[in-house]
Amino acid sequence: MIRVAVRQFRTEAIVGVTLLVATAIVLVITGAHLHHVYDAFEHQCRAARDCANASNPVQNVDKSLQGVMPIVVLVTPALLGLFFGAPLIARELENGTYRLAWTQSITRKRWIAVKLGLVGLFSMAVAGLLTWMVDWWAHPLLAANGDRFGLALFGIQGVAPIGYAAFALALGVAAGVLLRHTVAAMVVTGVGFGAARLVVTYLVRPNLASPVRKLLPLSAGSGPSIGFTNAGGGNVIFGPPQVSVPNGWVYSTTLVDKAGHAPTAQYVAHACPVIGRAAHQLAASGGRPGAGPSGAQIQACIAKLSTSIHTLVTYQPASRFWPFQLAEMGIFIVAALALCGCSYWWLRRRYA
Repeated sequence: MIRVAVRQFRTEAIVGVTLLVATAIVLVITGAHLHHVYDAFEHQCRAARDCANASNPVQNVDKSLQGVMPIVVLVTPALLGLFFGAPLIARELENGTYRLAWTQSITRKRWIAVKLGLVGLFSMAVAGLLTWMVDWWAHPLLAANGDRFGLALFGIQGVAPIGYAAFALALGVAAGVLLRHTVAAMVVTGVGFGAARLVVTYLVRPNLASPVRKLLPLSAGSGPSIGFTNAGGGNVIFGPPQVSVPNGWVYSTTLVDKAGHAPTAQYVAHACPVIGRAAHQLAASGGRPGAGPSGAQIQACIAKLSTSIHTLVTYQPASRFWPFQLAEMGIFIVAALALCGCSYWWLRRRYA
């Protein structure tokens, strides 16, 4: 039975391994140069003691690969579900060859277990190895941009893609068992996997752990912004600064007073009368250039407000990257096991 299962997906497995080896060769060759550029820059800027302000040249190396590799890691679990999971049992049911297997002293349980175990382990291994290779290759880039926890990068690193691959495969199998048509199962797998990723990314992941809330000085980050509108005789718009948490996930930045309330335009105008008068002058002049306050006046206002206004940052710290990775992988693996159980139950019920 194992030999039969191996022969059934041998071609697909050879193609998958070949692509994986080819990708590894490209990453090793280009990755060595990428790491060399990063190490040389680090050595140079540390010697000059100016790493914070220096522009890292590693972000300009192999720009095409920087755009392609994240897409490869992103779509690989979906492709495994489409081309390995969806046809795995749907093809047998569609062609009627499952009857032959079940007349050879092979139980349904063993039949589906061998198929799922063999292809499932292969798919998870491919996703894990590919992600590990790209992680190594992209390490200098991730170190340079400090955005490892970002929504665009989180799902193409660590161990989460292993869970994605397991789920995509199980979803393809379940779709094939229910629909009994390979093409229809592939369509449902693609749509279902994309929907599941979006739900987990935007609804589940932000709530895996309560975010950290931290008060920072008003001058933290890029500093607050002050703008004006012509409505209502001139209103002051006081915006929060842009705060970056290296390799963390910033949910929001807001301005709050000592009581935790957001400062109003009236509060800002009252605390800085010169700013309030400038807003009215700007509105009266119809937005004429030069009617607003000077840069020195704005900075003086910010310095005055900093005694009572603070920046509240809500974020997930970088230390939670791996707990979040493990949690997301676990969610998808549990969902995959549930789908496999449902597939087995349906086969027993439908083809008893």
